[in-house]
Amino acid sequence: METIKTLPELEKLRKNILAELKPGHPEITVCGGTGCLSNGSEQVAEALAEEMKKQGLDGKVTLKKTGCHGFCERGPLVTIHPQDIFYQRVGFKDAAEIVGETLVKGATIDRLLYEDPQSKAKISRHDEIPFYKHQVRIALRNNGRIDPTNIREYIAKGGYAALGKALTSMTPEGIIDTVEKAGLRGRGGGGFPAGRKWRSCREAHGDGRYVVCNGDEGDPGAFMDRSIMEGDPHSVIEGMIIGAFAIGSNQGYIYVRNEYPLAVKHLNIALDQCRAYGFLGKNIFNSGFDFDIRINRGGGAFVCGESSALMASLEGRAGEPRAKYIHTVERGLWDKPTNLNNVETWANVPEIINRGANWFASLGTKGSKGTKVFSLVGKVKNTGLVEVPMGITLRDIIFKVGGGMLKDKEFKAVQTGGPSGGCIPKSLIDMPVDFDELTKAGSMMGSGGMIVMDESDCMVDVAKYFTKFLEEESCGKCVPCREGVRRMKEILIDITEGRGTEESIPLIEELAETITWGSLCALGGTAANPVLSTLRYFRDEYEAHIKEKRCPAGVCKELITYTILEELCTGCHRCFRECPQKAVSGEAKKPHTIDPAKCIKCGICYDVCKFDAVAKK
Repeated sequence: METIKTLPELEKLRKNILAELKPGHPEITVCGGTGCLSNGSEQVAEALAEEMKKQGLDGKVTLKKTGCHGFCERGPLVTIHPQDIFYQRVGFKDAAEIVGETLVKGATIDRLLYEDPQSKAKISRHDEIPFYKHQVRIALRNNGRIDPTNIREYIAKGGYAALGKALTSMTPEGIIDTVEKAGLRGRGGGGFPAGRKWRSCREAHGDGRYVVCNGDEGDPGAFMDRSIMEGDPHSVIEGMIIGAFAIGSNQGYIYVRNEYPLAVKHLNIALDQCRAYGFLGKNIFNSGFDFDIRINRGGGAFVCGESSALMASLEGRAGEPRAKYIHTVERGLWDKPTNLNNVETWANVPEIINRGANWFASLGTKGSKGTKVFSLVGKVKNTGLVEVPMGITLRDIIFKVGGGMLKDKEFKAVQTGGPSGGCIPKSLIDMPVDFDELTKAGSMMGSGGMIVMDESDCMVDVAKYFTKFLEEESCGKCVPCREGVRRMKEILIDITEGRGTEESIPLIEELAETITWGSLCALGGTAANPVLSTLRYFRDEYEAHIKEKRCPAGVCKELITYTILEELCTGCHRCFRECPQKAVSGEAKKPHTIDPAKCIKCGICYDVCKFDAVAKK
């Protein structure tokens, strides 16, 4: 293996790799992301390999394990190229049929195809499935396309050409100018302009600088960064090297949560490959620039996603934030100027250098350029990882990409921005999704979590859930966050359990303001968002809990009463048999009753009744 020192050498290598890979050669890819692995995709890959050997296709068709394809809820996923046939929920028992029918005969297998929830039509091509059709992939450009453990496949896709261009034909100032003109804002939550941060770090006083990648993804249900690190680690590494050259750093760190073992494994493989090819180490591309990266694992504390807490953890200290008047670009890691961006931000950088600032800036809105990766979960038909242009509406994300509401129920709200984000109501479903619009609505972009809710969700209960999470994740360093979030949770518990009073809402609003303005870091500063946004748009639900001692969504157990409607009950005895507390009584074929003294409000009677005879109030 030769060390690459010039762009012509890299281009020659790329052409040789492409010749080896044989463009247009039949290929079958199996998703190897964490989600699909948990559903048995490794067994699917093994079964396909064995079956291809049996049917004489070994060497004639390439079998490849890739990173996350995004459509995690449908996994394990298998795609066949060049036909672009997409199979979902594949089991190892399907291997023989896939090889025999599709690879040998060219036929598709209907039961493995995706069925559109609207038209009920079967769709065979990957790029025609609405979940993928409406996406624009930049950060996720290689996910599902390449083997993340093989640097040669990344190079074949144009990998490290941006690095060569930056180091051989651009100045550090020129790189920063390009990132600034592109309008790239940090994708980790704050949305701070990346180019401005890079410039501040480069111009900061002091010897030695550090570049850090934040891979400590702590939001419940979020897996954007994990999927990029697992599926395309070289895009992150290449972005970091370019950023390091721009600010004058010789050492980088990737901070990954310990719960991401596959991401750590793939990053380590990628770093070793980079050193072997000369993309990391001494005198990269004969530019005189030296740079290397090491990986540090985090212990899973949500607060370590905050910049100063992350750097404290990197130094071996407790992950606690510090006052914001000291900027990490001036005094960060070991008191040296430090540039921190998250995984998705770094993954965008090579494409911006390769394709230009104007190209990136042409996507998105005036204040939010490019695309954003979201973890689309909740009560929506198509859940998974999606990348869409900034400015797309919530309606398009939920109903075009997401396929509409699960069980065709009524859309109620969407929570964006992770635990510290806000809940946006149905009345704002046509709002554009970008940094500024989400903030105006009382939420935020965050790292990209997006939880869709329907009419069966109680917004007071939702606020309680996220507040409880934030209380548990508070580092406890400052009183407003440590005590304020705990007290806010206690008030919400009182409301959901029927102990709320008329003073509860004014008290929680006053407390929320104190927490917001008095907390040391962004965890406390945004902890009140779930409460304030639900109060802003769903105050009537709070008032129903307090004044009427009723949960309109029928979620808060202490406020629910189950009764059997005599005119609808057929006396089928199903609820009588299923009730764990024997709270249901009645003779067969005669109306039944529920004893409220025995009822534990488990809801089994409500779920099993086929005649809608059980009412929930």
